[in-house]
Amino acid sequence: MYSELKQIIEQAWEERALLSEESVREAVRRTVDLVDKGQLRTAEPLDEERSLWQVNEWVKKAVILYFPLQPMRKMQAGELEWYDKMELKHGYEELGVRAVPHAVARYGAYIAPGAILMPSYVNIGAYVDTGTMVDTWATVGSCAQIGKQVHLSGGVGIGGVLEPVQAAPVIIEDHCFIGSRSIVVEGAHVCREAVLGSNTVITGSTHIIDVTGPEPVTYKGYVPPRSVVVPGSYRKQFPAGEYSVSCALIIGRRKESTDKKTSLNDALRDFGVSA
Repeated sequence: MYSELKQIIEQAWEERALLSEESVREAVRRTVDLVDKGQLRTAEPLDEERSLWQVNEWVKKAVILYFPLQPMRKMQAGELEWYDKMELKHGYEELGVRAVPHAVARYGAYIAPGAILMPSYVNIGAYVDTGTMVDTWATVGSCAQIGKQVHLSGGVGIGGVLEPVQAAPVIIEDHCFIGSRSIVVEGAHVCREAVLGSNTVITGSTHIIDVTGPEPVTYKGYVPPRSVVVPGSYRKQFPAGEYSVSCALIIGRRKESTDKKTSLNDALRDFGVSA
């Protein structure tokens, strides 16, 4: 459907001088506009049941190529002033999105109808699906993919990625609850209905240790569906001695019967852990 756009973007990526041609510039702008409307995504699910996703590298390339096309300019809101090259998202009423002051989303980020933006920030290329709340001072980085009915609690940091273009963005699937001040970065993948307790840090190399069975099972950059996760630590030997290293612990699974909108406290109470 978008084969012609893709071909133009790929050619411009290899030969940046083509950006001087208006037809190429228009193709870049068109692609970013489709991302803004949610008709194209920088990454998309191939099989939601199996949590398989595909990175659309050419779409990420278009987002990167969009930056040099935009002139720097001064923007003002009363006494407040900024100097940048990216437009902000507008028309929240028509989009069916509740945006509380001082919520900020850049043009090129898709915010689905029914989403709620508390004072927060959503960067270009991101996708925030319907019913999701981006709570106060939470940030959604460039190209991050946030599913339906997700709660990003206060101060959550969802990392972004533009380059390298083949790198997967952070993915938070449907019905996840990300506890206050948690951090998910470096293309980490949190599968559907998972719960992260407050201050949990998930990176591409974080040891995510399932301690629910007779032997620990370790994941990296991947939180399985319905996992209940809290911060933890493990002992590691270094030349200077043995020290504690931060990790994340899977302490249980949300029950199928559990309300997907359950609070963090409710999800953790079953396992004797407080938020």
